[in-house]
Amino acid sequence: MEEQIYQMPRIGDTAPDFEAKTTHGPLNFSEYNKGSWVILFSHPADFTPVCTTEMSGFATRSDEFKALNTKLIGLSIDSIHAHVAWVNNVKKNSGVLFNFPIIADIDMKVSKLYGMLQPNESETATVRAVFIIDPTGKVRLIMYYPLNVGRNMDEIIRTLKALQTSDKHAVALPLNWVPGEKVIVPPPKTVDEMEEREKSDYEMMDFYLAKKDL
Repeated sequence: MEEQIYQMPRIGDTAPDFEAKTTHGPLNFSEYNKGSWVILFSHPADFTPVCTTEMSGFATRSDEFKALNTKLIGLSIDSIHAHVAWVNNVKKNSGVLFNFPIIADIDMKVSKLYGMLQPNESETATVRAVFIIDPTGKVRLIMYYPLNVGRNMDEIIRTLKALQTSDKHAVALPLNWVPGEKVIVPPPKTVDEMEEREKSDYEMMDFYLAKKDL
């Protein structure tokens, strides 16, 4: 029997549109995405330990995402009733409310659309996928984690800030960049640009690698 392959969108692709039932009611993705960044992320199952820590991590830092004009959407292959019960359970036990929509993807429609099912990991549970999607609906960054390793929330926020900084200032970001550090200026494309760069106040390792403060 031929193995089924679940194709994921690639960086630069338009994020696939969908309609889904969520803990905040019906959701049309393209409408939800309009005018803001979106982080769409999947978890393997409700009422599981690693997933609880991750969803709590997104919830407790939701103000940071909001300040970055970014909406959150969770997803797993569970029913809306299981989602609501889990949200209630975590709130009662920890005081943390999952204050973003969680997709009830029982038919696996969205999971398959975004390649969140990895057959060699599990046929019935999504891996820990993260899609960062910009306000134009373009996929800008993809992260995949296995079922048994939780995500790094600091890295998710760092990369979101990096993408937004790159867009705003037309720059690139070096290894381990965090806001406040120097950014990389695009390399010169002409001899004239190269000579102008040599007269600049950039921090230069060489003509092709120059940094500046924002």
